[in-house]
Amino acid sequence: MSEEDSQEQQDDEDLRYFVRIGQTDLDGTKSVERSLSEMNGIGRRTARIIADEADVDRTATFGRLDDDVIDEVVSIVENYAGNVPDWLNNRQADFYTGETTHETGNDLQLTRQHDINRMKMIDSYKGVRHKRGQKVRGQRTKSTGRTEGTIGVNVEEIREEQAEEAAEDDE
Repeated sequence: MSEEDSQEQQDDEDLRYFVRIGQTDLDGTKSVERSLSEMNGIGRRTARIIADEADVDRTATFGRLDDDVIDEVVSIVENYAGNVPDWLNNRQADFYTGETTHETGNDLQLTRQHDINRMKMIDSYKGVRHKRGQKVRGQRTKSTGRTEGTIGVNVEEIREEQAEEAAEDDE
């Protein structure tokens, strides 16, 4: 066994394959920026800002960082809304509280679903479109978004009918 093999083995032992932030498991084998951007609510730009605030090389492998550094990254992600300008957050002036926050993980999906349900309840234009299952953001609907099923010709069904007719004719 050479020195390189023992070095690789030791590196594998130091690697954390999963890094948990909130309720999300992030891949520890990827770079810090890429791993953070896999989390809902954090894109590439936000991941870069988080890495810069934590003084971490964004190309470093996330699972190889020290526990203290990972804890610092986690705390920055959780307190992200207070560290950046309001226009950089994904939830500005919440309808109920009026606060500006940055939602991540499952909280983002839950908040989004609450917003859609509120639009449906008050029968706003977007809410009505959501209820009907139609496109909401002004897309074209003349030729796309049809949900009634296919109108075209079913070749297999025609062949089966022809085979049955041929079998009846043979008898």
